[in-house]
Amino acid sequence: MPLSRRNLLSSAAATALPLQLKQGERPAEAPAAASPPGDVVGKITVGYQGWFACPGDGAPIGGWWHWSRDRFQPPSPANTTIESWPDVREFDHAYPTAYANLGNGQPAQLFSSYDAQTVNTHFGWMRTYGIDTAALQRFNPTGDEGPTRDAMAAKVRAAAEATGRKFYVMYDVTGWTAMQSELKADWSAKMSALTASPAYARQNGKPVVCVWGFGFADDARPFTPAQALDVITWFKAQDVYLIGGVPTWWRQGINDSRPGFTDAYHAFHAISPWMVGRARTTADLDSYYANANVGDYQDCQAHGIDYLPCVLPGDLQWGDRRHGDYYWRSLYNMIRLGSQGLYVSMFDEFNEGNQIAKTAETAAFVPAGSGIRALDEDGTACSADYYLRITTDGGKMLKGQIPLTDVRPTQPALTTPPPVTTDLARGRPTSESSHTQGYSSVNATDADPDTYWESSNNAFPQWLQTDLGTAVTLNRIVLRLPASWGARTQTLSVHGSTDGSGFTTLAAAAGYTFAPSGANSVTIPVSPVPVRYLRVTVTANTGWPAGQVSALEAYTG
Repeated sequence: MPLSRRNLLSSAAATALPLQLKQGERPAEAPAAASPPGDVVGKITVGYQGWFACPGDGAPIGGWWHWSRDRFQPPSPANTTIESWPDVREFDHAYPTAYANLGNGQPAQLFSSYDAQTVNTHFGWMRTYGIDTAALQRFNPTGDEGPTRDAMAAKVRAAAEATGRKFYVMYDVTGWTAMQSELKADWSAKMSALTASPAYARQNGKPVVCVWGFGFADDARPFTPAQALDVITWFKAQDVYLIGGVPTWWRQGINDSRPGFTDAYHAFHAISPWMVGRARTTADLDSYYANANVGDYQDCQAHGIDYLPCVLPGDLQWGDRRHGDYYWRSLYNMIRLGSQGLYVSMFDEFNEGNQIAKTAETAAFVPAGSGIRALDEDGTACSADYYLRITTDGGKMLKGQIPLTDVRPTQPALTTPPPVTTDLARGRPTSESSHTQGYSSVNATDADPDTYWESSNNAFPQWLQTDLGTAVTLNRIVLRLPASWGARTQTLSVHGSTDGSGFTTLAAAAGYTFAPSGANSVTIPVSPVPVRYLRVTVTANTGWPAGQVSALEAYTG
């Protein structure tokens, strides 16, 4: 398991210096960096780990990867890496742990990132909450985690394409001894192929890559300035837009930063200083703003480098969040500074407590007696999606859609009724392009998991349709096959119509794997437009030469 960024670095974090600027004061103007808005400049990017695995999910790594200290034993209070407990109510499949039941009496279950429905759900949230881009974390792929990471890259690509999000590869050199040669080989042989995707992030016309970890003053990243500059120069020769994930005190070469890396840092197209584990309070954030960020921004502007600083929600288990005030101050400070874009750390890092993805709201959704804090830990009720909603408002402020303000506009609890989470297609009338024998389309909405629609054989494309009765704005659909069937991949697209004649694309054609380990179900995020008639079109099936669906489910939440 890669070393924790937070645990490795927090001991080296220097106390921020006394505040130098007055509250609300902006730094002196400096020449603007050259980059126009793209997929990272002017955008909200989140770090996406995608590194959780569970026994039975099919991941090559095997075991409870990143959920347990001993991955061959289930997570429990004595064997855990978990800092925050995820809200798994929207996942179709979860995995039982050795923790006590949740406070509400339900089993304590966790998701696997390796399940396609997890990645699809996460990227669906990114679309819903206005997150533009995901930085897919990639550690040393030559170790035992490599095959799993390779597969996750393909799953992220598919989810990004289906949801209209962008993604790019962020290499983490932690503990990667042969990084200098192996990183180049990995990009050339594997990861560069991802740039063929329309969803791969581009900036200034170039595919985006980040290398995180050069210059940190710790034993896990002992690389010299010459090694760093060699890798940076090589990547730039591959015609990429290169981001440097650098130490907090990169510019000064003190505290968490080794000296002598100035030339390497200035060779990046963009700089993103690390902040996790550095500031515990909003006052700390203000002090870093005055004594680190302002100078960093001016230095980047002077050298034509885009400044893409790290913003963060605060560690939930350490009690830093202050029901959203900490996160908003982090966003506000970096936006008033003039930053070219923002990097949120992190989307799904439940084992380090700084996630923004949906999280347990109260003790009712946390294992009893575990000591894991829920979002209401300071007495303020917060909805599971609260930090995603803060991200939405932060993105609007970055893009000038709402005024710059140090007063958090996002309310902790939802003030509107929650979205419907029942299946709107159940029992609804259906139609089809064809069916074989008695396997008609009515079987897809009859709530019987063992009956199914099957189209005519060897005659693609084929489609299945249901009438929801009235126009609704869907968030996702779920497709299922009988649980006893073997794995297969169906290539399909999703379309919708308000009148049954003119159809719009809700999810572009992509391959979806139905696997027994995932209960033979897939979740597909769909574009949020009103539809009454919901149609699934199948163009290929690796398991049988026909379209096959035992359940077509439709949800608004």
